Amino acid sequence: MNITTRPSYAQPAVIGGVIMGVLSALPIVAAGNLCCCLWLLSGGAIAAYLLQQNQTAPLTPADGALVGLLAGLVGAFVRFAVAIPIDLMLAPMEHAMLQRILDMGTLPPEARDILERYARRDRELSGAFFIVSRLVGLMFWLFLGAIFSTIGGALGALIVRKQTPPGTLDIPPSA
Repeated sequence: MNITTRPSYAQPAVIGGVIMGVLSALPIVAAGNLCCCLWLLSGGAIAAYLLQQNQTAPLTPADGALVGLLAGLVGAFVRFAVAIPIDLMLAPMEHAMLQRILDMGTLPPEARDILERYARRDRELSGAFFIVSRLVGLMFWLFLGAIFSTIGGALGALIVRKQTPPGTLDIPPSA
């Protein structure tokens, strides 16, 4: 009797989550998430691919969804950790660009008013708002990661699933 063990989800979930989190935190690259949550889906699919590579039995969509879910949760924390220093480094450049736009004087009065309010609000807010906004962002990414990485993991499991050889019984391992 051949006893099969459940695959380890940890390594594929961490690798998929790190890829998803880093790509989602990079300023220009993060725009890929505007295209149907590309990096979130990809993180789950990569985790499913890696999970399939670590086992000989075909990957079930449920296993792919579970590893995708874990990758999405890991990815949210990775994005949280990577985005903070990036935001702190880019804030002075963002303020300078905003000031240059305001100094050009070619904006319509409505747009100028909006940008001036944004610049004033940004200067008036303390570090507490920065922390609260990052924590709210973390909750948002945990929610999105749980949904879209799970879908990506299930789709990835269907795409990368190994075929069973002819004449082999495909009996899933009992839990």
